[in-house]
Amino acid sequence: MTDAEFLSAFERCELPASEFRHSDHVRAAYLYLRELEFAQALDRLRSAIRRFATHAGQPEKYHETVTVAYLALIEQHRAERGDGGGWSGFQRENPELFEKDLLLRFYSKAQLESDLARRVFLLPTPESAR
Repeated sequence: MTDAEFLSAFERCELPASEFRHSDHVRAAYLYLRELEFAQALDRLRSAIRRFATHAGQPEKYHETVTVAYLALIEQHRAERGDGGGWSGFQRENPELFEKDLLLRFYSKAQLESDLARRVFLLPTPESAR
């Protein structure tokens, strides 16, 4: 599936929710950042994930802190390392973005699991940093 087909299917909620994994979230974020400025990419990603979660019957799955933090990390990686020449290259050159507990390097588990972190973007607190 091409990048354009992937984003279109994601935005139209045509991808199977059971098969939409973390790497797919990262791919969508990366593709938005290739096209748009950070704030615009965030708006579009936020809307698409919320719509997708609602369509899947799980609107509570949306997590604002995780969404913003990952988008910022992806943007930082692109700025520091380049965009990999496309999704395959970026994915290959940035394996840490696919680590399950990446955000625990910056946030405590309690902070990430809080209701507040789901609703609004939280900066990591000093006690969260490891």
